[in-house]
Amino acid sequence: MSKWFSRIEEFIVVITLATMAVIAFSNVVTRNLFNISLAFTEEITINLFVFLTFVGAAIGVRKNAHLGFSLLVERVSIPIRRWLVALIGVISIILFLIITYYGIEMMMFQIDINAKTPALGWPKWLFSMAIPIGALLCAIRTIEATIKQLKEMSDEQGESV
Repeated sequence: MSKWFSRIEEFIVVITLATMAVIAFSNVVTRNLFNISLAFTEEITINLFVFLTFVGAAIGVRKNAHLGFSLLVERVSIPIRRWLVALIGVISIILFLIITYYGIEMMMFQIDINAKTPALGWPKWLFSMAIPIGALLCAIRTIEATIKQLKEMSDEQGESV
């Protein structure tokens, strides 16, 4: 996808991680200096961590940085390799779309029952948005990565013929 989309993902990760660091550091300082624990900081930090994980996973898919077991894929012929890459891509996309769907369902339920966070009293769906947004980003990046891999295999096959 375009560079601006990649930059937005990276900006989200930087802002989220910086926010988590500031909040956690503030809690440590107030707890040690003033003997006051800021209970809400844990709530925010945990929910930001979920968002950070999903967006970071999408960046990892984009950069092809995930660990994988490629021995089987590397030892088979190119037509079988293409089929395996396509199959893995489709299964991964389906998984992320299922997570997106159920993340939206969870958000809608939280809106319907007017669920609030325990410490801050904020609507829970605000934090739950991280799941469908992050999973959708992962699905988009998985589509891109699968297409890129299949094109690279076509180029390899074209060169070797």
